[in-house]
Amino acid sequence: MTTVLTPASPLTAADRCDRCGAQAYLRVVLMSGGELLFCAHHGRKFEPELKKIAAEIQDETERLTAPPASASDEDR
Repeated sequence: MTTVLTPASPLTAADRCDRCGAQAYLRVVLMSGGELLFCAHHGRKFEPELKKIAAEIQDETERLTAPPASASDEDR
C-alpha cells in the first residue's frame, strides 16, 4: 500500500471500516472529495482500485505489528 504522510489526525478505535465495520487503519482521501475508511484486509483487497481514485492514502497498518506502547523494553 502506498503511504502518504498527511496532516490528518491519527485513526482511532472509533474509526470503522466502511466495508465491514472493523477498526480502520487506512484513510483514503478521494480526488473527487470525501474520504473512505478501511480495515487492513479491505485496504489490501481494494488497493489497485483505490490508487486510481485516491488523492492521498493514510496507511497506519504498521500499528498492527508494532509492540504496544505499554510493553516493557524486554517485551519489545
